[in-house]
Amino acid sequence: MSALRLAVIIGSTREGRFGPTVASWFAEQAAQFGDVDVIDLAEIPLPTTIDFGAPPDPHVTALAGRLAAADAYVVVTPEYNHSFPAALKNAIDLYRAEWQAKPVGFVSYGGMGGGLRAVEQLRLVFAELHATTVRDTVSFHNAWDRFDERGAPLDEGCNAAAKGMLTQLSWWARALRTARTAEPYAA
Repeated sequence: MSALRLAVIIGSTREGRFGPTVASWFAEQAAQFGDVDVIDLAEIPLPTTIDFGAPPDPHVTALAGRLAAADAYVVVTPEYNHSFPAALKNAIDLYRAEWQAKPVGFVSYGGMGGGLRAVEQLRLVFAELHATTVRDTVSFHNAWDRFDERGAPLDEGCNAAAKGMLTQLSWWARALRTARTAEPYAA
């Protein structure tokens, strides 16, 4: 069976954001599980409105290909006002079939809540898109105090948490890829 393809999506687009630090660490952890494509939403000028009569936006089309190629996703999200970033919701809402019958994991960060409220809301969104979210997550409470100047976590326990989540994600990715190959998903 071919290697798994994992898309790691950086959900924050704010100036001075901490997401790339967290995503870089996680992508290193994920590399042992398959091919990793880091998708930084700050680098992709996605439209916030769609004119259904106009030709498709080239950025939307390009990202659709990257999402469709993935067997699984990990969303790296901060928590803004007890929720997830608007740019992330926009990116999710621009697609439908790309998410269907694929697993999604979460790495969250924030203040005292560690981004967990954002994750709980994202679970509802992905359920509506027929995606399967895995139970285990990785979260960083007061994340900016949890990494050294090189971008490495100060607590090695987070590596074990990442491995646990990636093990669940890999199982679901293989099972759902096998199912999609045997029979196309009908939403």
